Amino acid sequence: MSELVLQGTGVGRRAVIGPVAVVRGAVEAAPDAPVLRDGAPVAQEDLPEVIAQSFATVTQNLKDQAAGAQGSLAAVLGAAAQIAADPALVAKSKANLGKGLAPVEAIDSAVDEFVKLFTQLGGMMAERVTDLKSVRDRVIAELLEQPVPGVPVLSEPSIIVAEDLAPADTAALDLSKVLAIVTELGGPTGHTAIIAGQLGLPCLVQVRGVLDVDEGTVVAVDAATGRVTVDPNEELRAAIAAKAELERQLESDSEPGSTKDGHTIDLLANIGTAADAKRAAAYTDGHVVAGSGLFRTEVLFLDSSNAPSVEAQAKEYRAVLEAFEGRKVVVRTLDAGADKPLAFATQPDEENPALGVRGYRSARLHPQLLEDQLEALAQAARDTGSFPWVMAPMIATVTEARDFAAAARRHGLSKVGVMIEVPAAALRARQILAEVDFVSIGSNDLAQYTMATDRLRGELSDLLDAWQPAILDLIAATATAGQESGKPVGVCGESASDPLMALVLTGLGVTSLSMSAGAVPAVRFALRHHTLEQCRQMAQAVLAAATPHEAKNAVVELLVPEVRAALVS
Repeated sequence: MSELVLQGTGVGRRAVIGPVAVVRGAVEAAPDAPVLRDGAPVAQEDLPEVIAQSFATVTQNLKDQAAGAQGSLAAVLGAAAQIAADPALVAKSKANLGKGLAPVEAIDSAVDEFVKLFTQLGGMMAERVTDLKSVRDRVIAELLEQPVPGVPVLSEPSIIVAEDLAPADTAALDLSKVLAIVTELGGPTGHTAIIAGQLGLPCLVQVRGVLDVDEGTVVAVDAATGRVTVDPNEELRAAIAAKAELERQLESDSEPGSTKDGHTIDLLANIGTAADAKRAAAYTDGHVVAGSGLFRTEVLFLDSSNAPSVEAQAKEYRAVLEAFEGRKVVVRTLDAGADKPLAFATQPDEENPALGVRGYRSARLHPQLLEDQLEALAQAARDTGSFPWVMAPMIATVTEARDFAAAARRHGLSKVGVMIEVPAAALRARQILAEVDFVSIGSNDLAQYTMATDRLRGELSDLLDAWQPAILDLIAATATAGQESGKPVGVCGESASDPLMALVLTGLGVTSLSMSAGAVPAVRFALRHHTLEQCRQMAQAVLAAATPHEAKNAVVELLVPEVRAALVS
């Protein structure tokens, strides 16, 4: 395996070196494997209850892990527990028993039906296939009284390698000994990538062949380049050590975000829970981030079997506002629907969930959800004396923007905006900005809808490249509309975390950038070494490019030497 380089899609910018630790696979059991208790086969009539108890045990274990986790990790663990607790899954397994299938085969067949359904639905539902398979493996292990599959016990800091990593597996990690996560499957916006970003770990997905690397083999993982290098040489080791030292130096700088000539850019953190808010607000003594540019409130909803009350929501929102102590907090209303199912508001099956009832559109069927959320946020604002910004996702028309703004203002929320994620909204940004106070560009979904490409499909990541000219044209049009109207235009998708793209976005007229807190130092470093005029020159060069490669190279050519040496791999 010497000098082998494997290519994938990186999440983050960090690079590390360490030994490989491979996640254990599922229990290898024959479909007709006997179920034993105290060494004796379980009677046929008792098998349905034993299967039900196995599901219940796995559900409780997942809930316990969720209770011991924080932030986004706790939310996705709760979602896995919800899958294990699904009565339809248990009922289907029992029904398969009644058809004459053996216990292991009955469970496997039941889960397989749900896997096919989720895969057909696509989007976030397809992303939960990993959780389904993890639940199946855990239930079968429990049924056969075998060790739970998952990660090995780590005796030293290691790089976790897996086909894909379920949230339940991540919960079992000793994070003090995890250097990075590398998977053969998955997408850059899947559970693994989200959790890795939350924990500040470099992560690579879609790394074909990584499971062929032997346990214990030393590899170098570079999220910025998306490369895994087996048995790295001394030159690469030295380069990664230098990169790590640079990261430490960048983190020690806590000045506000601005260009070299003093043009201010708000550098903000993306969060999902109050726990995320506390970590981001405390990052480097609270001086690195100017607040939150994206509070994903659906995390509170996705782990609930019933719609959270106004009081429960207000409590969570108060905690977030208090964590940032008067700093800017942009709250996105519920971004859920067909591709992010809610137990209490599940939509009928849709042929194409990504184009269905999601985001602000869910208010068409469940208007009270939006009204309760706005009231809860208004209560939290009054209780804390804060002035949160609120925005709606998946806005496509001027009428939708106008209706949302009216609803938010009825509840006393004074700073109202919308997300620009649909090309139609970007094309009509000038008219939309006439109805609201600000807009925020969700570059992940904007790329998906512009390029007609599912953003969870790792093999199509080239089409979703943030440097695609068509995507940048829409961002430029939105930023121009913001400048003409004198209203803020932010970016809260993955584009904001790329320090080179941050220069371009600033040159286009974007006024704030929101990202994971760990990405802020490199972005701030790039901005502080270039003037606003240099950023504008980069923006014009990018808009004139014909391909993503040409666009990025145009920016690299215009970088000052210090930034090129520090940030270009």
